Amino acid sequence: MPMKISLALGPRQPLSRQTAWGCLTTNLALPGFGSLVAGYVAGYAQAALGIGGLILTTVFGLRFIAWYIANWSRFYGAHAEPFAAFSDMWPVLRWALLGIGLFIVALLWSLATSLEIIRAAKNAEATNVPPRLNSPATPPKL
Repeated sequence: MPMKISLALGPRQPLSRQTAWGCLTTNLALPGFGSLVAGYVAGYAQAALGIGGLILTTVFGLRFIAWYIANWSRFYGAHAEPFAAFSDMWPVLRWALLGIGLFIVALLWSLATSLEIIRAAKNAEATNVPPRLNSPATPPKL
């Protein structure tokens, strides 16, 4: 029987600090995926922006590199006019820059979500601390 894969999030549960920091590092590497692990729906949009930005940057970045190599003499030749070639460079470069921008937006958004996850884990651990026995405020009775 084939295994069923679901992208649905389960109920959000309190996380330990260690898991929250794991979500932060995951979000720094792959924006949105740490948010999904923590149960935040915003992780879907963060992951879509991050993956879309990576795809745009890769595809159009490679296209820009090929264009730059083909136009090398325009920048470094004997009769080079680099400032004139910059106007031709913009249409090739703008989509790669858009991809970089999308990835940065996803990264910042997932970083903000990660800080919220860490804050929630810290608050959850603070409420689970048992009371101190024999505290200095109440001396022991003899």
